[in-house]
Amino acid sequence: MNDVVPELKRLRGISDLKATNNRDIRDGLNGKMREHIGTRNTFNSEVRELISEVQHQKGIRDEANGTVREAKSDRAEKNQEVRTAKDRVRELDPKTEQRGAQNDRRGRRDKEDTPASLRRKIEALDREFELGKHTGSNEKKAMHTMKALKRKLRDMAEKEDSNVELKEARKTLAEAIDAQEASHQIVEEAAKIAQEAHDLMLRLSEEVDKLREQADASQAQVRRAKREADRAHQTYIVSLRCLHSIHDIIRARDNRDAGIDSGKSTRVEVQDLMSKLMSGETLSTDELMALQRSGG
Repeated sequence: MNDVVPELKRLRGISDLKATNNRDIRDGLNGKMREHIGTRNTFNSEVRELISEVQHQKGIRDEANGTVREAKSDRAEKNQEVRTAKDRVRELDPKTEQRGAQNDRRGRRDKEDTPASLRRKIEALDREFELGKHTGSNEKKAMHTMKALKRKLRDMAEKEDSNVELKEARKTLAEAIDAQEASHQIVEEAAKIAQEAHDLMLRLSEEVDKLREQADASQAQVRRAKREADRAHQTYIVSLRCLHSIHDIIRARDNRDAGIDSGKSTRVEVQDLMSKLMSGETLSTDELMALQRSGG
């Protein structure tokens, strides 16, 4: 028996060292697991925020699409009002009857002068004069053209002023065109808002997918760390059992040699803890530490 005791004490030291190492490994892995949980929760929180923003952008897009539909319906009405106004102007314009004779040899209709087109021609000639494009004999020709255009514009204006119905019809046409353009602008702006919101939704959804992948990866690390921590904890428990088994043998031998009754209260308490441990009950950290100290 005396030859066995030194070996038992050596094994007791090894068991104590293993228990300490396994406890440290377990605690380190549990710390890593908590870090991974924090990282996972951060990713999940960002995912929730982005999903909320996706829903917000969806609301903006759907509302803008509704505006587009309404505006397109209104624009269609304005388009019809413009067509009606143009028909009324053609009906009242005395030059309408002459248009059949204004076709060129290819059967195409010559472009008719209007007050607006005449003003554009006059302004273009003015710019050419300012740039010095007309000199010498060409200048006289250009001046003659300018006078003819101004005279034609003046005559056209006088005729329109005397034709109250035509003047009113042109005014109605101009107002209808303005309303048509305003309605078209609403369609364009609403469509732009809807498209921007839709594009942002797609970008946010892509970011959500990436964050979910990162959250899943963090969760996988949580599970991995937990499995490793559980294995380290089980090894720690086995080391404690070995430690106390060896300690009980040595103590029983020492008590026998010294004639001491081994049924002291401290031993009873340790045995109670070991009984709980062996039966699969969960011990607190303090109880496990007490077991390891008592086994050293």
